[in-house]
Amino acid sequence: MQDAAVLVPVYRSADEDIHIVMVLRSEGGVHGGQLAFPGGKRDECDDSMLETALREAREEVGLHPDMIEVLEQLPIVETRTTGYRVHPYLGRLVAPVTWRPAEREIADIIDVKLTDLLRPGAHAETVEQFPTWARASKVPFYRVGSHRLWGLSYRIIHPLMPRLVAGQWSI
Repeated sequence: MQDAAVLVPVYRSADEDIHIVMVLRSEGGVHGGQLAFPGGKRDECDDSMLETALREAREEVGLHPDMIEVLEQLPIVETRTTGYRVHPYLGRLVAPVTWRPAEREIADIIDVKLTDLLRPGAHAETVEQFPTWARASKVPFYRVGSHRLWGLSYRIIHPLMPRLVAGQWSI
């Protein structure tokens, strides 16, 4: 397993909605075309997995560490097909942000309202078969516009949503 880290950036808008910031990965990479959180592999220069998450967020979407208050390290999640052990960190955005997506890696930045993920019909599942899977399996996902939020990102956000709704953190 190779270590990687992601930042789960959240903020509360003026209308009191909680927003989750995601990226749409550019086509062609290992996770091309998928919704994800800003993040990536640990570099030798990173002193910690948190440093990896913050560095990657800066490189991928222009989030400077001063714009983020890290609220909690979330449970580690492993990818099922690509060999990554991912360390997610929940971070509250504390400053206005002008996104600067890394053009080679990020096709778009998607601002997802938590209420949209909670609405009836947003959660569904499909049956998928991938080359590395022994057999077809049910894959749960959330509908986000014309995209599906599934896989590792789903496994990070799904157990986090009730905690956000319950107000566990000041967002």
